Amino acid sequence: MSIYDDIKKEKGYVTALAPMEGVTDSVFRQMVSKLGKPDLFFTEFLNVEGFCSKGRDKVVHRLDFEDLERPVVVQLWGNVPEYYAKTIDYVKELKPVGIDINMGCSVRDVLSSGRGSGLIKDKVLAREIISAVKESSGDLPVSVKTRLGYDELELEGWIGYLLKQNLDMLTIHGRLAKEGYSTPSRWDILKDCVNLRNEISPDTLILGNGDIKSFEQGTECVKKYSLDGFMVGRYILNDPWLFSQRKDISKEERILALKDHMNLYVNKFKDSKSYNSQKKYIKAYINNFDGAGELRQELLEVSDLESFFQILDSHSL
Repeated sequence: MSIYDDIKKEKGYVTALAPMEGVTDSVFRQMVSKLGKPDLFFTEFLNVEGFCSKGRDKVVHRLDFEDLERPVVVQLWGNVPEYYAKTIDYVKELKPVGIDINMGCSVRDVLSSGRGSGLIKDKVLAREIISAVKESSGDLPVSVKTRLGYDELELEGWIGYLLKQNLDMLTIHGRLAKEGYSTPSRWDILKDCVNLRNEISPDTLILGNGDIKSFEQGTECVKKYSLDGFMVGRYILNDPWLFSQRKDISKEERILALKDHMNLYVNKFKDSKSYNSQKKYIKAYINNFDGAGELRQELLEVSDLESFFQILDSHSL
């Protein structure tokens, strides 16, 4: 049994924060851990070709995580099986709880290069990648995050194919690769995926992903579609407290949380990530109280950290 099975056995379902490039970095994962921790965190997806090149130093930061973020799963992407194996030799030293393969990213450049959900069109290569990861991961469980098909539903042809690879866990985003985020996530189809799992690989856990806006919605989907858990993506930026199920977050708590986030950023990423890169998080914390919009605008208009903290301090009085 994997840690994923242990979590499900103990809690009844698994909750996870999705890997999102430029969003779910170590700082934000630490904040989510403090405010309302899911069962699993996933790292930002690391490109194995980049890691195995001279440019390793430019991508290796995606593997940064602190003990506060454990249990954490490392997500990898790329289309060269042997590079997965080489990367995992390094990853294992970090002691994550699992290895996840990204076969779900729908960014145009990723698709056109045959990576991410572009692998849906090359099932043989997808199988070779999974085999390489399983052979090199040792006792670590191996999972895949993917979509329902490339430009049409491929339940048996793709989801069934993945299930035949005996994965420990499969996270399914309820859209096609070519749809990006332009259509609603089709959760009803995930029930068919579960039925297929029951026939092909009963021990593979299935998590649902796509448009989950609250913890309650996630648990409702788990129950309605017989899933083993759910993964929250973009909507964590509307509510970093989502996994705590709290609804009564005061203005003071929100301001303190943003201060905490920015202090973590200063300590960890100030020299490698610009101050402007953190502005995307302002709305995550500063909302749902009188004057939140005005405060957000003030914070967005400043161009230095000192002014940023001065504004927050003036609203904390």
